[in-house]
Amino acid sequence: MVLKFCANLSFMFTETTDNLLERYQLASQAGFKAVEFTFPYQYPIEDVVKAKSAANVDQILINAYPGDTEHGELGLAIMSGRRDEFRESLEKAMEYATALNCNKIHIMAGKKFAGIVDTAMDDVYRDNLEYAARIFQEKGLIGLIEPISDAVIPNYFMNSFSKALQLVKEINSDSLKLQLDIFHLQLLEGNLTHRIKELLPYTAHIQIAQAPLRDSPDTEGEVNYRYILKLLEDIGYDGYIGLEYKPRKASSNSIGWIREWGYSL
Repeated sequence: MVLKFCANLSFMFTETTDNLLERYQLASQAGFKAVEFTFPYQYPIEDVVKAKSAANVDQILINAYPGDTEHGELGLAIMSGRRDEFRESLEKAMEYATALNCNKIHIMAGKKFAGIVDTAMDDVYRDNLEYAARIFQEKGLIGLIEPISDAVIPNYFMNSFSKALQLVKEINSDSLKLQLDIFHLQLLEGNLTHRIKELLPYTAHIQIAQAPLRDSPDTEGEVNYRYILKLLEDIGYDGYIGLEYKPRKASSNSIGWIREWGYSL
């Protein structure tokens, strides 16, 4: 199985420009044929589509509209009393995804309030995911949920791979899958071989970065990515692998490992 890699434009090429849309062309010039990013919503759809088309790359993933990020919001899916806002966020995400010919949308859960236990959040989250799965099914889209380490986003609600896996299994929809970031899996659990084998049948997208500093996979750290990528090949993973890392050097110079390890863009 040939592994496929896409540049995460929210992390890569930021050393060159603050403009997300300009990074499309930089990724293309570096050899990437596909990209992903978090939030394009500060730009009009037509501008995003124009930049993508000019760079001649595929869009693999976007995140759903996260709410008010200036006030710390990172998703609306767990928020009691904000169901309409959550549904509007999905509509906005679907509008961008459809225009970009992108079929995967990461549904961010949201952040808990520190020191406050809201027992309704689990039910609200599940109801919203079930709704998202239904409307995504109608549009031919796939919603993704991603466990994120507290070390990266304190108080983020979805911080358990076991919980995410249980939800995906119980909702049981082709339009709701896991987003498996191996960086977060290492920070949260470790035991990578066993867990990757267990999670992969329910996974529609993978991301990688070295732990604990979130640098490129070939740098010194806790994860042997030569082994991990070979494992993904052997298991037969055929989706994209997002490079969601913060390179210590120029982004275009941080991808030499791909060819050195026998892969290509």
